[in-house]
Amino acid sequence: MTISIGNDHAGPEYKQAIVKHLEAKGYTITNYGTDTLDSVDYPDFVHPVASDVNDAKVDCGILICGSANGVAMTANKYQNVRAGVCWTSEITELTRQHNNANIICIPARFTSVPQAIKMVDVFLNTEFEGGRHQRRVDKIPLSC
Repeated sequence: MTISIGNDHAGPEYKQAIVKHLEAKGYTITNYGTDTLDSVDYPDFVHPVASDVNDAKVDCGILICGSANGVAMTANKYQNVRAGVCWTSEITELTRQHNNANIICIPARFTSVPQAIKMVDVFLNTEFEGGRHQRRVDKIPLSC
């Protein structure tokens, strides 16, 4: 499985731990995030991840910022992206099962590193339920 990951200055520690965890499991990771705590603009790191997911260059994406709202808002501008803000494993599971999310957005200021790793595992191991949820997911993108 291939995954793109991106983060702003709130998430280098989270990203490093997640990447290490996933690479140990054999995942291929493309890292677009910053590695420092120096202030950066999160869209600069979201766009490459969202573009990879939108264009099916990767299987899914992971985005990390302070609240996860900014990265989710940016990623969801892409036609084929469904980015969900997740702060518990239960929310993460539902985001995959009911919304077929293809990017998990993690709020570094409201979760711990172990929580984030658990949520990523849940995200990657939860299947979309389809059925009535597919009808709803089909109504998400705008057709201009």
